[in-house]
Amino acid sequence: MVLYPDGHRISQQVFEFSMLRISKMTDYAIMVMVELHASRGEVLTAQALAARSRLELPTVSKVLKLLVKMNLVDSFRGANGGYRLERKAQDISVAEIIAAIEGPIAMTECSVEEGLCAQEAICSLRGNWQRISVAVAKAMEAVSLAEMAQPVKTGASPLHITTLNA
Repeated sequence: MVLYPDGHRISQQVFEFSMLRISKMTDYAIMVMVELHASRGEVLTAQALAARSRLELPTVSKVLKLLVKMNLVDSFRGANGGYRLERKAQDISVAEIIAAIEGPIAMTECSVEEGLCAQEAICSLRGNWQRISVAVAKAMEAVSLAEMAQPVKTGASPLHITTLNA
């Protein structure tokens, strides 16, 4: 049993085997963004970012293209070209980075847009999935890139998410 600070309990078995996951590409995007933050405004090439993050250059290039498109990273051409954060790391949320790679944060397709599910006409869960999606998105919006770049404090408790109706 895992006990949260608010007294909530969750089965260790559930905790170990069922989890939501972000894609590897999103994880890599956050790694690249952390390296750009660590450069303190210095313009870094894709090659330098690949070396610093220990990722393959094609992967880093693909991630950078998406981050530039979503205005999270500035791109500079020329001999001294490269990339740097468009804004301060404390002004960029994890939710923005995830959305740049994955699209809108949502637990199910129907919680984002109508008409994507064949079961929609007979299913009454859409509103509840939307509530959950909003709670997850708000939790991710509350974590900045600057916070992600910091090591976790010893003894830090799990994130407590309050739903909209709580």
